[in-house]
Amino acid sequence: MKIAQIAPLTEAVPPKGYGGTERIVSFLTEELVGLGHDVTLFASGDSVTSARLAPMCPQALRLAPDVRDALAPHFMMMETVFRRAHEFDVLHFHLDYWPFSLFSRQATPFLTTLHGRLDLPELWPLYETHANVPLISISDAQRAPMPNANWARTIHHGLPGNLLTPIEGVQPSYLGFIGRICPEKRVDRAIEIAERCGLPLKIAAKIDRVDRDYYEQQIRPLLARSPHAEFIGEISDSEKATFLAGAQALLFPIDWPEPFGLVMIEAMACGVPVIAFGHGSVPEVIEDGRTGFIVDDVGGAVHAVDRALHLSRDDVRRRFEERFTARRMAEDHVALYTQLVHGRRIRIPAAAE
Repeated sequence: MKIAQIAPLTEAVPPKGYGGTERIVSFLTEELVGLGHDVTLFASGDSVTSARLAPMCPQALRLAPDVRDALAPHFMMMETVFRRAHEFDVLHFHLDYWPFSLFSRQATPFLTTLHGRLDLPELWPLYETHANVPLISISDAQRAPMPNANWARTIHHGLPGNLLTPIEGVQPSYLGFIGRICPEKRVDRAIEIAERCGLPLKIAAKIDRVDRDYYEQQIRPLLARSPHAEFIGEISDSEKATFLAGAQALLFPIDWPEPFGLVMIEAMACGVPVIAFGHGSVPEVIEDGRTGFIVDDVGGAVHAVDRALHLSRDDVRRRFEERFTARRMAEDHVALYTQLVHGRRIRIPAAAE
């Protein structure tokens, strides 16, 4: 099958640091190539892939300080894909609603994975207007604000099986936090949990420009006062296994309807339990009492830290292998592409089915 994967240009594929969407596009693309498909990746020119790379800008836009209008390169990319659409059996976009209008006016089957939050009322009329575009959700919970949209399937994220693995012989001695410093990720809760447990907290996180004021005004003072918290900054995939190996648990104290939460399965791949607040996708990803604990508040998280030590790290890793590999993710996509290309009905209510 000839497949086009169309990625955001904000980060490279895979990203050099933090970047969930681009990382998933990379994993999916590589697995599709491994399954024998002819894949073209439309992405930034500094992307690295075994597929055919169609570079749409010299480097990831976040790393290009001279680029002041990030929309222009994206719309040029969509025009390029539109002109080449006849070369492919299926077009798979990772740009939310941006391709809907243009690509509804051409013949090649296309679909879009929605990677972000949908609880924004200003979005809903647009999806109603383009009700025939097949949509992939990354969790069933993500669908909740738009239950009547044209959902084709929920496909949970996956990681290459050998990307992150447990490291033997390391004694867990701290709590870990990986993600972004922003209000919805609630690193302030993580700091409080660590303080109440009397454990060190290591924070491996990115600070976007839009969140810089939040960091300076809300989080930096907490770090300055806390003897437990250490801010490390962004880490790469190659650093995550070592970072997670020393963690008693990964803290995921979110305060928003998380569409998926890739870091949860990264921790599971390393055999590390996750202590997560039960918003969004969390109940679909974490098996309470087996791969971690789902809690309602800081007190519940504090209580869960000691309990996490009694979970089997081998079992956490095993459940990752059974549920969240990139090969499973790619096979789910191929089944959906095949249905779409052959014009069969593809509306499937939810992942559980």
